[in-house]
Amino acid sequence: MNYEREETKTNETYLKGRGAQVNTKNRFLKNEIVREHIEGIDDWSDPNVATQFIEVEAKSIVNKVDSPDLSMMYSMNPYQGCEHGCIYCYARNSFEYWGYSAGLDFERKILVKKNAPQLLRKFLMNKKWEAVPISLSGNTDCYQPAEKKFMLTRQILEVCNEFNQPVAMITKNSGILRDRDLLVEMSKKKLVSILISITSFDEKIRRSMEPRTTTAKQRLNVIKELSEAGIRMGVMLGPMIPGLNEHEMQHIMKAASEAGATFSAYTFIRLNGAIKLLFHDWLYKNFPDRADKVWHLIEQGHGGQVNDSRYGTRMRGEGPIADLVRQQYKKYNQLYHLNDERWELEAAQFKRPGEQLRLF
Repeated sequence: MNYEREETKTNETYLKGRGAQVNTKNRFLKNEIVREHIEGIDDWSDPNVATQFIEVEAKSIVNKVDSPDLSMMYSMNPYQGCEHGCIYCYARNSFEYWGYSAGLDFERKILVKKNAPQLLRKFLMNKKWEAVPISLSGNTDCYQPAEKKFMLTRQILEVCNEFNQPVAMITKNSGILRDRDLLVEMSKKKLVSILISITSFDEKIRRSMEPRTTTAKQRLNVIKELSEAGIRMGVMLGPMIPGLNEHEMQHIMKAASEAGATFSAYTFIRLNGAIKLLFHDWLYKNFPDRADKVWHLIEQGHGGQVNDSRYGTRMRGEGPIADLVRQQYKKYNQLYHLNDERWELEAAQFKRPGEQLRLF
């Protein structure tokens, strides 16, 4: 199957350390710059172009989530764009709203919401806020490399701890261990629950599919260290890609359980918007021997398409392939005692500075 690539320039050299290999067109922009004709603009195909950190003043930080497919009601993201470069990331499409490409721009131009902690404090001080858990991050990884420099996630957690605001976190970076002291303190009040995303133990797949992330072994170590410290830890298997990593489901769930994970979640691959072009380009460059098979299996999981926007099916897929993944997930949950317990974050302790704890 051949797709016309929406590239700004033919790229003959594979960009190591980046997931996307092209800059797809931004669907919101009518006019686009031909970059190689303008002096002073970095060539997107140059593998040595450094990541840019662009500090912005955000207008808000907590967003309501309306999707019935997701358990979270609210999310907050201190960064937009993600240097991890995961080729399948659904957040790539939303990056176009900022005027950038979902491709290389997404992982080389990181928007830093420098006023995020202050915005969160202002939000929580609003008397209309009835505390419910907030997801950190629901869009891009809050522990991506930028966090080492800007420490926005740390500051956000400090605000949440002060207010007793519960948070559900998801990351694939071992940088979260830096905040172990704060997470332990929050955990004692049932204010934090953490998912560690693991997609493959195959380093060839991991290095190309999630190029600037920590290894699966390191992620298991995060689960082990934090669970031993008393923090509720889980494993996120997402996305499961038939013909590429879905056969690793049992291995991942078993290893995560042995490391201390007590719950799990998963998604089935879907390639909406620009991600379809980016993933297709990546797949055929990295796995030409099985690219056709993988692509057709993804199509079989979405009724002949690789994308699906329907609530209820978009995150799980449909048909024999998706059903097989679903059945395996259910079986291994039972086998490794994941999701056995009913557990909820504690919101009743929420209080604003100067207030007393709520009795009910």
